Amino acid sequence: MTKKQVDTSLTPQKEAMDIIKHYFKKEIEGDSLARIKGQKEIKKFLIKTEDGSYTLNSNEVSGKSETMHTHHGAITESVEKFVKPSLLENKKNIKVLDICCGLGYNAAALIDYLDPLSKEDIVLSLDMVEISTETVAAGLLVPSPVQSHLNIKKAYEEELIKQKFARSREVEHEIPSNLFLNVIIEDARQVVLNLKEGYYDAIFLDPFSPSKAPELYSVEFLKVLKKIIKNDGVICTYTSAAPVRAAFVEAGFHIGEGPSFGRKSGGTVASLSLENIKEDISRDDERMIALSDAGIPFRDPHMNLNGSELILNRSKERKIVRGSFKFSSAVKTPLFLGKDIEKDRLGRRILRNTKKMNIANLKSKEAFYLICFQYDYCACGCGKPRIYNSRDRIIKMKDRLFLHSSGNFSP
Repeated sequence: MTKKQVDTSLTPQKEAMDIIKHYFKKEIEGDSLARIKGQKEIKKFLIKTEDGSYTLNSNEVSGKSETMHTHHGAITESVEKFVKPSLLENKKNIKVLDICCGLGYNAAALIDYLDPLSKEDIVLSLDMVEISTETVAAGLLVPSPVQSHLNIKKAYEEELIKQKFARSREVEHEIPSNLFLNVIIEDARQVVLNLKEGYYDAIFLDPFSPSKAPELYSVEFLKVLKKIIKNDGVICTYTSAAPVRAAFVEAGFHIGEGPSFGRKSGGTVASLSLENIKEDISRDDERMIALSDAGIPFRDPHMNLNGSELILNRSKERKIVRGSFKFSSAVKTPLFLGKDIEKDRLGRRILRNTKKMNIANLKSKEAFYLICFQYDYCACGCGKPRIYNSRDRIIKMKDRLFLHSSGNFSP
């Protein structure tokens, strides 16, 4: 997908983008006040969050839209969900990839947090990727949430002038000599293929939700990120969705629970180094990823499918494995394995699901065989050593369910 063929599910709402295109076109045509007029017009689309920073709505997909940031605080979310979990405080020559950089809040929050101006021995290099030229232009029009955002505005302005989307230099700011900002307006799937292997200390993965931008959460995309991140690097994303965490595991990452600022559940932290995982994901989430069809990830073999195709393909795969190689996710049956349950309507549905998978009951030897590695002791009699991280527990549970479903193992 070229930047002229941008999937609108990846961008803020069309009405706001149309205003941005209109006034920057006016600027190119010579209207010296066009950007000021655009700033005034865009205000009616800005949503003020609780920390005083602004965000925008996305385009609707299937009748639903979402904001680019949480209402609890856009810039605070950047600090809590991306900057702090990336573990960059004690590094000196720092390289970060900001995927779906949007309005530039994550990059600005990182600069503000590390404060390279006051620490001359720190060199910070930021590669910022955004598919939508209009979204980058929006970053010029929104009020800056922190002073460091002026660095982003300056870098955005220079790239937009280079792209002949803007004409005038109106951001009066000089980027510090130890701060290197590279703005890339292109599909991230194409960008990452040309980046250096083992290069980045951290990657901020910040698209819209998996239901809107599944192409940036696929197994194949994350496998490319695995190549370009350092062995001790960290990927941060705000989502805790099962297909995303499943994709990280399949791509070879350890995963952990990220901060839950502004949302019921935490984000996800991923790294090739287990030492960077400070908190496992919940045992319930491990089970749903490993044992249910909710843990089927998005697949994009040639990294060229659009969001609708990815969602449809995943739905088809879920139907194929449901009830044969995976538990149905409908009533969260895996969460009840090894437990007593009432024989009410819910209980009967759960028991039907277990019997479909050839498991006699929730406390059978087969049931404990599947979840054995979640216990600090051997629960099924297999005698295998215990596992103390989420990724490897998920892999073992997934493997055991496959063996059981294939009829190749009887505990």
